[in-house]
Amino acid sequence: MCGIAGFASLSGHPVARRVASLNAMSSLIAHRGPDGSGQWSDDAGSVGLVHRRLAIIDLTPAGAQPMKGANGTVISYNGEIYNFVELREQLSDGWTFQSHSDTEVILAAYAKWGERCVDHLRGMFAFAIWDERNKKLFAARDRFGIKPFYYTVQQGVFYFASEAKALLPFLSEVETDADALSEYLTFQYTIGKKTLFKGISALLPGHLLRLAGGDVMTSRYWDVQYDVDFDRSPAYFERRFTELLSDSMQVHLRSDVPVGGYVSGGLDSSLVALMASKLDHRSRDAFHGRFLEFPGYDESGYAKTVTDLADMSLHMVDITAADFRNSIGDVIYHLDFPVAGPGSFPQYMVSALAAKNVKVVLGGQGGDELLGGYARYLVAYFEQCIKAAIDGTYQSRHYVVTIESIVPNLGLLREYKPMIKEFWRDGLFADLDRRYFRLVDRSTDMVGEVDWRALNKEAVFESFRAIFNNQDNVRKEAYFDKMTHFDFKCLLPALLHVEDRMSMAHGLESRVPLLDHPLVEFLATVPADVKFMGGQMKQLMKTAYRDTLPKALLQRRDKMGFPVPLKEWFDGELKDFVLDIFGEQRSKHRPFFNSDVVLSSFGEQSRFSRKTWGLLSLELWHQRFHDRAAEFRAMVSA
Repeated sequence: MCGIAGFASLSGHPVARRVASLNAMSSLIAHRGPDGSGQWSDDAGSVGLVHRRLAIIDLTPAGAQPMKGANGTVISYNGEIYNFVELREQLSDGWTFQSHSDTEVILAAYAKWGERCVDHLRGMFAFAIWDERNKKLFAARDRFGIKPFYYTVQQGVFYFASEAKALLPFLSEVETDADALSEYLTFQYTIGKKTLFKGISALLPGHLLRLAGGDVMTSRYWDVQYDVDFDRSPAYFERRFTELLSDSMQVHLRSDVPVGGYVSGGLDSSLVALMASKLDHRSRDAFHGRFLEFPGYDESGYAKTVTDLADMSLHMVDITAADFRNSIGDVIYHLDFPVAGPGSFPQYMVSALAAKNVKVVLGGQGGDELLGGYARYLVAYFEQCIKAAIDGTYQSRHYVVTIESIVPNLGLLREYKPMIKEFWRDGLFADLDRRYFRLVDRSTDMVGEVDWRALNKEAVFESFRAIFNNQDNVRKEAYFDKMTHFDFKCLLPALLHVEDRMSMAHGLESRVPLLDHPLVEFLATVPADVKFMGGQMKQLMKTAYRDTLPKALLQRRDKMGFPVPLKEWFDGELKDFVLDIFGEQRSKHRPFFNSDVVLSSFGEQSRFSRKTWGLLSLELWHQRFHDRAAEFRAMVSA
C-alpha cells in the first residue's frame, strides 16, 4: 500500500520543470507512504515516476519503488497482489527475481502476458508501467476501485496520481465540474469518470489506460456478470460461499507485519474479524469508534461481543463534537473532494487509532452491495410485492419476494419511515428505475440552496438509468440484481474512496476480503431469493455463518451503518461553528449555491437528511482547494 504519481509527455519531448513536478507530487501524497520515497525519470526527461512507500511485503530495500526490471520496464505501484506467491512460482522460469515483493511479480507478469497481466492479478491495485521498448505508458486499476488512480492532460503532458490533490499544481485554474457536481448533489458521489475538479478524471474500476503515440486510451478489462444459477440448492450456495470467503481471508492475511481489524458492530466487519483471529494468531487487535453523547449511537456493545468471542483486544475511541470541529477540515483535505456520507469522519478517527497499533487493518466493505444489506432494498421490494399482489403477477419466483414472506420483517423499516414517505410521495408503482432513483436521490430537500437551473439533473437521471437498466450483465426482470448492481458499480467505489483516503491519511493499509474477485463473481450467480430469503437482508451470510456469528448480531434489527449524531451536534454544540462557515463572505459567492437560503433553512432537516452535511462538505472543499489554488500552482512555478 503506497502512493504513486508521475507524468509522460504526449509528444515525447522533455517535460518542463520535471524535477519540481515530481517533488510536488511526492510531497502531496507523502502521507500515503511514510516508510520511503523514490523517483525515476527516463534519459529524455519525457517520463517520470514517483513512489511513496508503506512497507508491508518485503520490507527490505529490494522492494523499493519505482522498480526497474531487467527488460527496461519501470513500475510505480500501489496495492497488494494477494496471489503473488503463486504467480512468482509460475513466472520464475522466465524472470529472475531480485526481490520478494509483489511489485516485481507485476513486472514479470507484464513481461509474460502484456496488458492481459491484469487478468492474473488477485487483489487491490493501481499502477503505471513505463514500457521503454514500446514507448508506452500502461496503467491499470483493480476490478472494484479499491485503489485510486486519477489523471489529467495539461499542455501536452499526461499527469497521474493516487490522489487528485497531487494534480492540482498542473491545472491553470481550480474549477468545479458542473456535471460531476450534479451527480454529487444527487447521490453524494459521482457515477462516472468525472471528478468535482474540472479537468481531472478517475480511471474507472476494472479499466486499463494506455498512452502511446500521443493518444490516451482507456478500456474495460473486467465486469461483474449476473449469470444467475437457478439449478443449485441454497445449501450449495452456503457451502461455496464459506469456501471462497475462507480462501479470500487466508490470502488477505499475507503480510510481513501484524494485521488488525475494524469492528463496527455489524455483520461484515465482525465476520471478517472472527475469521482472521482464527486463521492468524497475530490478528488480535480490533478498532472501534463510538458516540456516547446521545442515545442510539453507541454500538460498542456489539463490537465487544465479537472481540470477546475472538479473544481480541478492542481499542476504542470516543468521538465528540470537538473532534468534528478540529478534524473535519483534515477529513475533507484527505478525501480530495466530498464523497459519500458523514461516515468518513468517524472512519478518520478510528483509522488514526488503528495506525498507532498496526500497519494493516481488515474491513467489511462490500457485504451490503453483494449480499443485500441496505434497508432500501427492502423498501423497494415491499412496493414490488404490493404491486405484484394487486396485479397477480407472481410470474418469476426468482425475482419477486412474496408479500407473505416479507411482512414479518417490515419491523426493520421502523427507522426508515422518512425514506418510505419520500419514496411514495409521488409516482407510486412508476417505472422501476425511477422508483430506485428516488430512493438514492439525496437532493430532494435541496431546493433554494442550489441553483438547479445551472445544473443538469435530468442528465444525472439518464446516466443513472443507463447503468441501472444495463442488460449486458443483468437480466431485465432482475430487480434485486439491478439495485445491487448499481450500488456495486457506483456507491461501492465511493465507499472505497473513503476507506482508502481515511486509512492512508494515517499511513495505514486497509484490506477488504469480501471484495475478492472469485468470491464476487460467485455471488453474482446466487439467486435473489437465496440472498434475500424471506425478505431478510444478508440471509445467505446469516445462514452460512450461523454457528460463527454471535446471536446478538444475527438477531439485530437496528444496524444503521456508522451513524453520526450530526443532527444533535448541528442543533447544539456545533451550530455556531456551522453557521460561521456558511456565513463567511467568501461562501456567499460560490457558483451554483445560495448561502442565504442555506442559513435560513439550517436546522429544518430531519435526522436522516444529509443536506447540511453535503453542503458543509462542499463549502469546506471550496475553502481548502479553490480558495488556496495559488498555493498548489506555486509548487511547480517557482
